[in-house]
Amino acid sequence: MALRRTASSTPRRSRATAARLRSRIGTIRSLDTIVETANDVLPIERTGFFSGRYHALGGRLAPLENIGPEDLRIDALVKRIADERPTEIILALSADVEGEATASYLADVLRPAGVPVSRIAQGLPAGGGLEHADQLTLQRALAGRISLKV
Repeated sequence: MALRRTASSTPRRSRATAARLRSRIGTIRSLDTIVETANDVLPIERTGFFSGRYHALGGRLAPLENIGPEDLRIDALVKRIADERPTEIILALSADVEGEATASYLADVLRPAGVPVSRIAQGLPAGGGLEHADQLTLQRALAGRISLKV
């Protein structure tokens, strides 16, 4: 899902902050970032910090709500990774119990693919979703992502 960015869509101060971060860290050029829903793509796109593709799971694991792996687009993700062989996978999931469970499960499922898997840093508030985060918080979270043992 490619979204077009315009200079006027980002406030002046945010553009300057983004430019400084990019000059120090560089733009992330992973092939795949995994998000819970399609609504999570736009906040990441607004950072101007990521240039890659996305895979929306259609939710997250939530055993208390009877949402298991078979209810998410995990099989399609595994097939896509096998077919496309990305250089890195970034898990951009919520920083709550269900997001952590989903990240842990995906790390286990993706381990056989041999592709490095990382998770965005925990710069987001606990229990908060990506749709509520500001651009600077998401930029820092992407820059400070952590590697998962795969």
